[in-house]
Amino acid sequence: MDYVYGPGRNHLFVPGPVNIPEPVIRAMNRNNEDYRSPAVPALTKTLLEDVKKIFKTTSGTPFLIPTTGTGAWESALTNTLSPGDRTISFLIGQFSLLWIDQQQRLNFNVDVIESEWGQGANLDILASKLAADRAHTIKAICIVHNETATGVTNDLSKVRKLLDEYRHPALFLVDGVSSICALDFRMDEWGIDVALTGSQKALSLPTGMGIVCASPKALEASKTARSVRVFFDWKDYLKFYKMGTFWPYTPSIQLLYGLRTALDLIFEEGLENVIARHSRLGHATRLAVEAWGLKNCTQKEEWYSNTVTAVVVPPYIDSTEIVKRGWKRYNLSLGLGLNKVAGKVFRIGHLGNLNELQLLGCLAGVEMLLKDVGYPVKLGSGVAAACAYLQNNIPLIPSRI
Repeated sequence: MDYVYGPGRNHLFVPGPVNIPEPVIRAMNRNNEDYRSPAVPALTKTLLEDVKKIFKTTSGTPFLIPTTGTGAWESALTNTLSPGDRTISFLIGQFSLLWIDQQQRLNFNVDVIESEWGQGANLDILASKLAADRAHTIKAICIVHNETATGVTNDLSKVRKLLDEYRHPALFLVDGVSSICALDFRMDEWGIDVALTGSQKALSLPTGMGIVCASPKALEASKTARSVRVFFDWKDYLKFYKMGTFWPYTPSIQLLYGLRTALDLIFEEGLENVIARHSRLGHATRLAVEAWGLKNCTQKEEWYSNTVTAVVVPPYIDSTEIVKRGWKRYNLSLGLGLNKVAGKVFRIGHLGNLNELQLLGCLAGVEMLLKDVGYPVKLGSGVAAACAYLQNNIPLIPSRI
C-alpha cells in the first residue's frame, strides 16, 4: 500500500530515482542468502565484467559499493588524492556545488571554475589554468558530466583534449550519475581515470548502489593517496577480488540480482539503442517546451541534456507550485528547482527504463498543470509537437521485428 494512496500508477518524472522495470522488481523479490556461498561470488564476477560495458572500458576496475552517488564521489576522491592536493572543479549547478563542498570538507585545495547556472563548464579557463601549471600542482580535474539541476551536459572529450594538449598528468574524475547508461560515455577513449554512477538513475534500480570504475592510472594513484578511508577503500575490495570472494563486507543481495536483470535488459535493447532512445526523449521534450512558449534553462544547444530538461517559468509563476500540484492532483512527480533556480524552474526527468508514450503522458500532465497555475498554454500544443517528431523517429522494437 502506498503511504499516500492515489489511484493508478504514479507518473515518476523526476531525474532520479526513476521507474523500475517489472523484471527488475521480480528479480529482487527474493530472500536473503549467504554471500559467502559459491552463488554470490559467481554472480558478482559476471556483474563486474558486464558493468565495464556501460562505462565502455576494458581496462577499468569496477567497484559495486553499497552507497549513493555521494558515497561514490567520496570513494573516487579519497582513493586517489591526499589532503591539500589541488583539484579543479566546475560549479555549474547544485550537484557540482555539492561535490565541490565535499572536496573542500575532505581538505583538498579546490580551484573552482564557476559558470552561470544554465551554462556548461568553462573550458577556456581550464585551458589557461593547465597552461600556467608547469609545475603540475593540479592533481585532478573533477567534472559533473550531466548537471541534473539545470539540464546541462558537458563535453568530456574536450576536457581530455585539453589535458593531452598541455601534456598534463592530472587525474580525470567524472560524475556520471545521471549520464552513464543514457548518454554517450566512453571511459577508455576519453581517458577518464575514475567514473561513477548511481543505481537509481539510468540503470533503473532502487537507490543504494554506487558504481565506481577506476583506470590503471587511478589504481596506481591509490597506492600513495593519503586521504583517510575505510568503508570506501579500494584496497579492501582488491584483496577480496584476488581471493575470488569479492566482498569485504555484506552486499545487498537483492540489489545484485536487480543489477543482473537491469544489465540484461540494457544489453537486450542494445546500449547504443538505449542512448538513441534517450536522445529521442530529450528532443521530444525540448520541442514540447518550445511549443508551450517556455525556455530551457540550458542556454546553448551544445549543452542540452537528454536525461533531464529544466523548464524556466515566467516570473509571476512559482515553479514549486507546479510540482506540488502535479503530485496532489495528477499523481505526476516532477523535479523541483534547486538552490539558485528554486521557484524558477521545474524539471522533467526522461531517463531510465522509459518509453515515448510514457513521456507523452507526462507532457500532457504538464500542460494541464501550466493551465492550472495561470499560464496561457494551448492544451495539446506540446504533446502535438512531441508526437509529430516521435511518430517519424521511433524505430520498431528490435525484439518484435
